[in-house]
Amino acid sequence: MEFEGNGLLTLVVFLPLAGALGIALFIKRDKQVRYIAGAVALAELILSVMVFTTYDLSKGGLQLVDRTSQWIPIESFKVEYYLGVDGLSTPLVLLTGLLGFAAVYASWSIKTRVREYFVWLLVLQTAVMGVFTSLDFILFFLMWELEMIPMFFLISIWGSGRREYSAMKFLIFTFLGSAFMLVGILALFYSTGTFDMILLPDAIAQTELIAPAGIIFGLIFTAFAVKLPVWPVHTWLPDAHTDAPTAVSIMLAGVLLKMGGYGMIRVSAGMFPEVIVDAAIVLAALGVVNVIYGAIITIRQTDLKRLVAYSSISHMGYVLIGISSVAGVGGLVSPTGLTGAAMQMFTHGTITGLMFLVVGLTYEKVHTRSIPELGGLSARMPVIAVAFLIAGLASLGLPGTSGFVSEILIFLGAFPVYGWFTGVAVFGVVLTAGYILWMAQRTMFGPTIDRFSNVRDASRMEMVPLAVLIGSIILVGIYPSFVSDMFRDGVAGIVADIQRSGALAMVLP
Repeated sequence: MEFEGNGLLTLVVFLPLAGALGIALFIKRDKQVRYIAGAVALAELILSVMVFTTYDLSKGGLQLVDRTSQWIPIESFKVEYYLGVDGLSTPLVLLTGLLGFAAVYASWSIKTRVREYFVWLLVLQTAVMGVFTSLDFILFFLMWELEMIPMFFLISIWGSGRREYSAMKFLIFTFLGSAFMLVGILALFYSTGTFDMILLPDAIAQTELIAPAGIIFGLIFTAFAVKLPVWPVHTWLPDAHTDAPTAVSIMLAGVLLKMGGYGMIRVSAGMFPEVIVDAAIVLAALGVVNVIYGAIITIRQTDLKRLVAYSSISHMGYVLIGISSVAGVGGLVSPTGLTGAAMQMFTHGTITGLMFLVVGLTYEKVHTRSIPELGGLSARMPVIAVAFLIAGLASLGLPGTSGFVSEILIFLGAFPVYGWFTGVAVFGVVLTAGYILWMAQRTMFGPTIDRFSNVRDASRMEMVPLAVLIGSIILVGIYPSFVSDMFRDGVAGIVADIQRSGALAMVLP
């Protein structure tokens, strides 16, 4: 079995797993566990930055490939160890490194079963990195499934409230979605004879599939819809967020949901260009439902964490609207909408990661998440209050923050295709401004409550992940092209395939 590549992606994917095994086997003291986990997370962040900076945008396409000719030695079932990144996946590798670092350093106060906690947190990072870099469909599926195990234990052991219920609900929803995806993957393999995700688009176009393409598309899309999540298969998310520990909510909202959006662009749009065009109007409609329904339900929440959870459902609707722009106008497809959908995954990851971090720190200081019980916290926690405001303003799409960039690209790409749907979705920005400003006013401003008079601000250790996430939000808001240009390059091939497929002739603009 020959290995091709420089090993950088292999190191990026498996360094957290190696760190987890080292901690599990050799480290006993809680203090040492924290420092080693922190060192691994920092090294992983550095490696993810290396991947991002090493990617040559002038060349584009697939780069940094690590590959073996035959990973599972069964002649009739060729499965390769095949990693690689392009303009679509490279920024998501960086996002995973950023949020993995923030999650570890946000967990410094964990005191229960510390070693097990950090082991599962690092295993989770390996699984997500594997999803974004895998180019063999079976390896992709294995990494997709691996993510469920640490998430289940992290919620059920270190969560709060109905943690066992929430963990099991998460597992059932995502496992059922994965079962549909596996059937779709096997149908593609027995039709085309390959699991290679780079070869599959051409193979699907040139081969008579054993089932209608729309059926296979639907099977695989179901898993991505559950993970994003898309209404009506979204109900697991608020419970999982509400009862998960802070770091797990950061990873869940920041990168796990993005696995669904990534799959929709990479697989659903990239491998089934004709079907995605036919389904575009359905995606647009579902996106609008996500945006408006999620925003209205968010306004009704009185629990800080549940409020941010429902806001994630609303913001993920914009990803669907961006993808729906593949229907094009006049036989032409613009990459703007798909670029915006990909950008929304990146920017929402950092914004919501910061929001959950701030909510978690607030809860640790004041021991409540009930909005009616809070008030005047900015006088006692100025650093946390500033981070809270930056995350909120970015979430509502304030110009100068990363949230504005992704939303404006989505609207520009989708409006020529589905003007009415896009117009309704824009109203979601108004609703977002309403609940964000309402939440900030009631929690951080107003008269100071006496029982919060001794509350302390963020510690130096807690300021580290705050600074990293705030810096990324401002940087992308001021200079978005260093990320958007890469995403645009990543979706260019998908746009070209849709253009060549001739599917646009079957769709009304």
